[in-house]
Amino acid sequence: MHSRLLAIPGYGYAARAMSTAPTMTVEQLQHFLEGAFPGGPLPYAVESITGDTIRMRLSVREENSRPGGTLSGPSLMALADCTAYLVIIGQLGPVALAVTTSLHIDFLRKPALIDVVAVGTLLKLGRQLGVAEVAMYSVGSDDVVAKAQVTYSIPPR
Repeated sequence: MHSRLLAIPGYGYAARAMSTAPTMTVEQLQHFLEGAFPGGPLPYAVESITGDTIRMRLSVREENSRPGGTLSGPSLMALADCTAYLVIIGQLGPVALAVTTSLHIDFLRKPALIDVVAVGTLLKLGRQLGVAEVAMYSVGSDDVVAKAQVTYSIPPR
């Protein structure tokens, strides 16, 4: 299977495009996320999913801040984890018991206290493991504030 590079306007990120369509829609993924993590409104919104990429938004709240007037690292890690989870689930279907086995993140720039967009790209989807790369941007900027690689263990189907 051949792939091509996709430019995502306004986010300065190129991703490998797959020819397979996701098995879940934006609305189905949002509903799945809210059902899998009950207990209040989540700060995450699924904006789009196509082939092997997903775009999500973290609505920044006061609890996401840290001293120095910046977004906290744990908030970015949680966004990366959630984005990777949903790009994998978007291909597999609703598998609630997939779990994070590895998350590596590099913090590259000080993010402002504004919403953050994450672009997740599925790198590998096997029988037992799924691997995704996530680039995060402050809204209105093309500069990557953090980049993560996340591996998920997929339960037997």
